[in-house]
Amino acid sequence: MAKKTNYLIGKAEELAKITPPPNISPQSRDIYTVEEVVGRLKPQLHKVNQELSELNTTLCPRGYSVAKMTLHPSFIAKGHFPKQLLREMGVRSIGSKAAEVKPDKWMRKGEPEKSPSTSLYIAGKIENFLDFEHKLQSFSKDSYAVQDLMKIWSFEGISAESKLKSNQSAVPGYLEVGIQFIPGGTSEFIKQSFLSHAHRLGFETRDDLSLEVSNLWFVPVLGDPENAVELARHSFVRVVRPMAPLRSFRPLVRSLPGSSKAKLPSSPPLASDVRVAILDGGLPETHSIAPWLNEYRLSDASSHDYPGGPDHGLGVTSAFLFGPLPHNVEASRPYSFIDHHRVLDSDIDGEDPLELYRTLTHIEDILISRQYEFINISLGPDLPIEDDEIHPWTSLLDSYLADGETFLTVAAGNNGEGDVALGLNRIQVPSDSVNAIAVGASDKTDSTWQKATYSASGPGRAPGRVKPDLLAFGGSHHQYFHVLNAAPSPELVPQQGTSFSAPYLLRKAVGIRAILGHNITPLAIKALLINSAKRNDQTQSHIGWGKVVDDVDNLVQSPDGVAKILYQGELIPGKYLRVPLPLPELGISGMVKIKATCCFSTHVDPQDTSMYTKAGVEIAWKPQKGKKTEPFFLQVKKATEAELRRDAAKWEPVLHEEKRKNGSKLDEPAFEIHYMARDSGADISSTKAEIIKYAFVVTLEAPKHKEIFSDILSAYSEILSEIEPRITTDVEIKV
Repeated sequence: MAKKTNYLIGKAEELAKITPPPNISPQSRDIYTVEEVVGRLKPQLHKVNQELSELNTTLCPRGYSVAKMTLHPSFIAKGHFPKQLLREMGVRSIGSKAAEVKPDKWMRKGEPEKSPSTSLYIAGKIENFLDFEHKLQSFSKDSYAVQDLMKIWSFEGISAESKLKSNQSAVPGYLEVGIQFIPGGTSEFIKQSFLSHAHRLGFETRDDLSLEVSNLWFVPVLGDPENAVELARHSFVRVVRPMAPLRSFRPLVRSLPGSSKAKLPSSPPLASDVRVAILDGGLPETHSIAPWLNEYRLSDASSHDYPGGPDHGLGVTSAFLFGPLPHNVEASRPYSFIDHHRVLDSDIDGEDPLELYRTLTHIEDILISRQYEFINISLGPDLPIEDDEIHPWTSLLDSYLADGETFLTVAAGNNGEGDVALGLNRIQVPSDSVNAIAVGASDKTDSTWQKATYSASGPGRAPGRVKPDLLAFGGSHHQYFHVLNAAPSPELVPQQGTSFSAPYLLRKAVGIRAILGHNITPLAIKALLINSAKRNDQTQSHIGWGKVVDDVDNLVQSPDGVAKILYQGELIPGKYLRVPLPLPELGISGMVKIKATCCFSTHVDPQDTSMYTKAGVEIAWKPQKGKKTEPFFLQVKKATEAELRRDAAKWEPVLHEEKRKNGSKLDEPAFEIHYMARDSGADISSTKAEIIKYAFVVTLEAPKHKEIFSDILSAYSEILSEIEPRITTDVEIKV
């Protein structure tokens, strides 16, 4: 009789319990005297007020304007947010961005160094800024908000020039303007003020295509780029940048002499209850994927196909359905049916540079419908990410993905050979989304794989430093990724690009859902993929968490000496969740490798680029009961040394690490997850913060303990259970 295959140990979340918080002794001290702080800030504020007084009233709607307040690097945690000072000044924080400051004093030992800080954009009536300058002189140690004042490093105005961005690949005359709103109030007066300002300067505004995300409004503007600096003088303008064009489609080779005919499977998809959408450039009139195409939709039926869009769309869809097509062998059976949405088109009466705005509105319509759990996007702006600004594509995707119910893959970009010093090789928008999975490309499928040279590199923005999230095979000159062409009798087309690695990774995610059913969440699938990824000793900024395992069965199976344990549930803000690690009744024999991965979804604050995610976790590890906690997730490891000092890594949406332990030394081991919440960078009460979803995967690899899987299930027979497949899979074809 064949030995039974082991899969995943599920329901482990039933072991988890809320636990009392640890005793923490907060340590804080004043670095400066009140007189020193007032002496530094008063001339700065005086200069700000001089600049504000010189502004044309048309640039300051209803007398409101915006200045910048930078925090001292020692006081940038959410608990130090200067709420009382803002209230005393009569201003509101409307956004933030990362800054660097070299203070003259700090709390750490040694000479102060240039360190990460946060600059807040503060909006208020011009007279409120002036009044506070007068109040400042009378501040004493007993004044209201004096403790907040001690945390401020500087006040300064915001020059129009600092709001301008460049993009050499953009079409001249097409700009994208980001406008900040004051949260909690009406925004219409700011909109109308900016539109009037733009029209006075001779710009055409396409507010019909504008997008509003959180407290930001992104609007396309057409006009003389030489006059962009005048546009940026409006107080509430956050950024003015050239409109990014569409990423170029890598040339599609329609056929090659002696090309192989594709051998497609005759079987229906493995599962019929998984809803998948490919959002791309459409499909050609002739194609051979009809047996697996559930529906083909045009987001705008009155528009034309985008040049090259249908061929690209067919290639992307082929990559999802079959993976890389093999020569002279029948292709792998699809895991699901698909819907293909043509979101990229050519508006008959429109202008090409505005297509990406139209495309994004099409994508938003699909996300609003909540029809799909699995989505792929292999197109976007030709724009490497910027650390200090968020893009409408990224912010919109993150906002809709915050509930953790959708697994969305995004192609990282094919600009990996761009100038490293200028950051032109970095992942492209919107693959900096913290709630989506950015996919880079490997050059081969075998164990000698490396990052494909064209595949965009990280790091991502903070938080979200580890980007791309994963790699999947995307083709190269060493080994092409073959897809279908539009011929009546389809042939293999050699391809390469992250456009194909992204849907190929989505195929694996859908494969897990098809095999295991709906008891496993999209976040759990993400955690499984990351937990099993192979690093191949390559730089993390090139490969993220690693290359995804090719065989889907290997993702869901626990071979001899291995136990994969899955926790999936919710985290309550402010609470500490004790997550025990189940062990065999008699412990583990020999050494054990513990691989742990935590993924969670998070709402975001797009206007706060330095404090983008609203949720963060700290995870402690206690291998022995009654003993001190030990580090497991070295959260600072994923950040630069500077970011370590501001604890930015606590707000990363993915944590992954592995350690080796002597099995006999483990005694009721447990992780402890503390979920922290913030809103616009400030502390938020646990009653107002969102409950978030999480998935936690722990793999125990104990070569000397072959029966570890069954021994754990036996020890916890009344709680844990195996997540077994609901269907039998075909063998994946190796190419």
